[in-house]
Amino acid sequence: MNTLLDTLWYFCYITVELVLLFIVITALVEIILMYIPQEKISTKIEKAGFFGNVIAAGFGALTPFCACSTLPMTVGFLNAGIPFGATMSFLIASPLLNPIIIAMLGALVGIKAMLIYVSIAFLCAVFFGWGLQKVDAQKYVKNVKLKKQSCCSTSEKPFDPKKLPWSQKIAIALRAGWDTLRPIFWYLIIGVALGAVIYGYMPSDWVLKIAGPDNPFAVPIAAIIGVPLYIRAETAIPIGVALMGKGMSIGAVIALVIGGAGMAIPEMSMLASIFKKKLVAMIVAVIFLTAVISGYIFNIFL
Repeated sequence: MNTLLDTLWYFCYITVELVLLFIVITALVEIILMYIPQEKISTKIEKAGFFGNVIAAGFGALTPFCACSTLPMTVGFLNAGIPFGATMSFLIASPLLNPIIIAMLGALVGIKAMLIYVSIAFLCAVFFGWGLQKVDAQKYVKNVKLKKQSCCSTSEKPFDPKKLPWSQKIAIALRAGWDTLRPIFWYLIIGVALGAVIYGYMPSDWVLKIAGPDNPFAVPIAAIIGVPLYIRAETAIPIGVALMGKGMSIGAVIALVIGGAGMAIPEMSMLASIFKKKLVAMIVAVIFLTAVISGYIFNIFL
């Protein structure tokens, strides 16, 4: 009975925490984006050289929240003449540095782990994007145009949101947070539910043996597992935190999150509509290396 009560308490506590966190963080990002003109960002990226990769990765960290918005923006960058390397930095950073992932890691794993994750993912996005341009990977881009899609949020910004009173800005931002949460709400609930069951009932010795810090292959295996399972980060993080409490290394958890967020099969299928197979394979390799590098660094420092 105590185990059941602990499991239910874990489920309720984490669910409320993550729902509130999701809406608040999304609303804050929405307000920030009201003051960032995307046209000026594109111009700065185009003229900044290598620093353009830094700007693009930072922009990808803020927006958007899902592949169905990332890909049209990627095509828009390419059609607008944005350097290929900077565009790839944006494409890599967008799923890995999602503000929700960052906030969830900070809340559930700790601020130190969150900062290490952000630093590693950001640097990998910048340098891998730069590297893809250096190997002339842009020759594998198909000549296609995608219409902008939106599966993450149904909210629409007014013509000039900066001129609105703060009460309306906050209302718009909170609505955007709720609209963004709705499509993935059940993924989050499933993740928290599985995490609660793991927290309450999974034997610690078994997890420690399979994916503990003493298994040198736990990190790459976790990165690979995240791909076919198509575990959204919102689902993977609560599961990973519960597994970590049972003995799974934090590096394997981070690798699982990066693999699921950055290399999920549906996203790779969408990439195949604008890139040739060789470039899609390169991007998969980049995300896999990011997951493995991040995982081992986490195991060393945490």
